[in-house]
Amino acid sequence: MALRHFERMSFDFIHENPDLEDELEQWGKMPEPSTEDHLFMLRVTTYDRVAERLKKAALELKKSIVAETWGSSGQNVADFSLYSGALGTAFLLWKSFQVTNDAEDLCLCSEIVRACDSASLGSRDVSFICGRAGVCALGSVVAKSMGDNDLMDCYVIKLKEAPVIDKIFSNGRKLGRKGGSPLMFQWNGKNHWGAAHGLAGIMHVLMHFNLQENQQKEVKETLLYMIKKRLPSGTYPLCEEEKGDLLVHWCHGAPGVALTLVKAAEFFGDKVFAKAAVDAGKVVWERGLLEHVGICHGISGNAYVFHALYRLTGSPEFRFKAKSFACFLLDRGQKLLAEGEVRGGDHPFSLFEGIGGMAYLFLDMVQPATAKIPAYEV
Repeated sequence: MALRHFERMSFDFIHENPDLEDELEQWGKMPEPSTEDHLFMLRVTTYDRVAERLKKAALELKKSIVAETWGSSGQNVADFSLYSGALGTAFLLWKSFQVTNDAEDLCLCSEIVRACDSASLGSRDVSFICGRAGVCALGSVVAKSMGDNDLMDCYVIKLKEAPVIDKIFSNGRKLGRKGGSPLMFQWNGKNHWGAAHGLAGIMHVLMHFNLQENQQKEVKETLLYMIKKRLPSGTYPLCEEEKGDLLVHWCHGAPGVALTLVKAAEFFGDKVFAKAAVDAGKVVWERGLLEHVGICHGISGNAYVFHALYRLTGSPEFRFKAKSFACFLLDRGQKLLAEGEVRGGDHPFSLFEGIGGMAYLFLDMVQPATAKIPAYEV
């Protein structure tokens, strides 16, 4: 996991200059890529112009990702998961289809999903990111887009509905009684707080359901407890038992909690959650340029915090910050990867650890008002 981060970028907001790039080129003073001047130029270039560059870069990345994760495997799926495996490639193709309307992306996406379906038949993991739920959910959506209602029904039937909400609250209350939070949960024997394995992620999911009044109160008070117990730096601890102030990731720390707080601000309509989300965003801006490029614990995932804050507040500052993180990756990502300055994780082409996440972010930049971190925000 990434502990080191690059120095924060200067300027929280800069007004766009639609003429700067053309003027620099005309004067023969175009800055070299991967320099401070070049990054600054990208950040002040108009959003739409940068978004087109990001889309072009994403489509090139997509070709490499498909070749490495699908073409080179002989189409035999060893890892079917959305997180680190072939389904992540399918999900990227689905996003590409949504942006470009390229039917080849849709067909290849469907082909990969079918292979993932076969590979996941013996899996006991039911989660969306690591289990069969993700395979069947994406499969049903893709089949519907292809007009194959029989295949869509086949995937939908495999998705089993289970009344788990009451069970989640029941389990959370038992552990919560031992501490100061109404709800608490354990993962690997520790009371984790993060979006991937802990309290923030569970609260985020619960707020997507029609909760009873007492359940709403428990979720709200649990989130208020987290805000009260945040670290002096403004970030959030890995777990209840540890107070180390190192992690600023989607999976652990301020970024994932920020996304949950944005959801809470929308769900409860309470300004305390909006303020806490903005405060968490400040931590991401200060320390969020991590040494990984992916979504789970990298720069791409952290950029989505600013997309969420932009949707919540409408402030152009947050759109600019999301653009700045994406421009950093566009300008330096590939060079830093080649030099070993940043990493693509154990699965360098995957959606959540590698450049698949970077490509997904670049495609999402085309429509910032609807950009959401995959498999978490809905």
